[in-house]
Amino acid sequence: MTEASNPNPQPERPAAQDHETAPEQAAISPRKALVGVAIIALVTCLLAGIGILRRISAAKVLADTTLELAAPTVIVAAPQAGTPEDTLVLPGNVTSFTDSPIYARTAGYLTRWYFDIGAKVKKGALLAEIATPEVDQQLAQAVADLNTAQANANNARIQAERYTGLVASDAVSHQDTDTFVNQAAATAAAVRSAQSNVERLRQLQSFEKVYAPFDGVITARNIDTGQLIDPGAGKELFHLQAIQTLRVYTNLPQVFSANVKLGSKIDLTFAEHAGKIYQGTLARTSDAIDPASRTLLVEIDVDNRAGDLLPGSLAQVHFKMPSAGPTFIVPAAALIFRKEGLRVGVVNGDVAHLVPVVIGEDDGATVRIVTGLGPGDKVIQDPPDSLIDGEQIKVVSPASHANAGGR
Repeated sequence: MTEASNPNPQPERPAAQDHETAPEQAAISPRKALVGVAIIALVTCLLAGIGILRRISAAKVLADTTLELAAPTVIVAAPQAGTPEDTLVLPGNVTSFTDSPIYARTAGYLTRWYFDIGAKVKKGALLAEIATPEVDQQLAQAVADLNTAQANANNARIQAERYTGLVASDAVSHQDTDTFVNQAAATAAAVRSAQSNVERLRQLQSFEKVYAPFDGVITARNIDTGQLIDPGAGKELFHLQAIQTLRVYTNLPQVFSANVKLGSKIDLTFAEHAGKIYQGTLARTSDAIDPASRTLLVEIDVDNRAGDLLPGSLAQVHFKMPSAGPTFIVPAAALIFRKEGLRVGVVNGDVAHLVPVVIGEDDGATVRIVTGLGPGDKVIQDPPDSLIDGEQIKVVSPASHANAGGR
């Protein structure tokens, strides 16, 4: 029944064969285990090495990216060559030829003033009057003391002359004669002292009237009637300026200092007189270069009898002179202002250098570099404020910078 239900009976394996293969399988199993462990270890080491290499590569990429981002990105361009410069325009400060504050020389009360600001006065014009009753009384007392001293001196002189005549006949002693002679000399000295005191008080009394010391215009009045006036420079009464001739001061860069000649004619322009040119004369220079600015102080005198120009205004001074060398035009934004002086950033490879420069004409948008740049320099167009000399930078072209900004 059992045989009938199993249509494909399997032949039975001999018992001897099973005993032969059992040891063989026992010997192969440890070898396979070792090979598997070795393969697993190799795969693990391979994966670990790949991970380490990836980390090293990522660290290098991060370091390179950090350095790249740390370097400032700048745009450079070659400076534009300037034409040979024959006119240098500099700002000038206009001052009056003579400028004087007027103070009181005596104490008292102001009784009257005669001129206000803007008044043109002549030399010797009476500006104000000061009442000084104390000085008047002191002068009267000094005159009385002088009269007393003169009377005493006259009496001593008569006595001295009398005794001098009598001593020859031995009518009086020599000692008495010497006494009266010395007394006459002492009283004469007292007269001179009293006369000096009277003159001092008369001079002081003369300062009750304040006069103009020169022809000019009143530019300030700081007093009014009834005010107490103290002598000295504590309070200015008037301010007087002579404006018939004006002085214009400007600072000429050192590179042009050898080209100025005394007596040469200099053109001047003013914003309030557009299109009009005034001519001045180079009167004098300081004959010394200012070590702080490396400039020469120049004074130009201009005739102002017409009264068109005002002291305190700003002038544009036009110097006509040959160029000291090649000049270059750069944007005003390329200038770097440091405590050491004016600088411009130039690029050498991927390193920035700050070079000192001297500027000439400045129209607000561009400046003319007189010294400091060469034709082969590449100028940083808009340098960052933190740029330092020798710093590594990243240079981009204007086109790529514009495209990056557009994106």
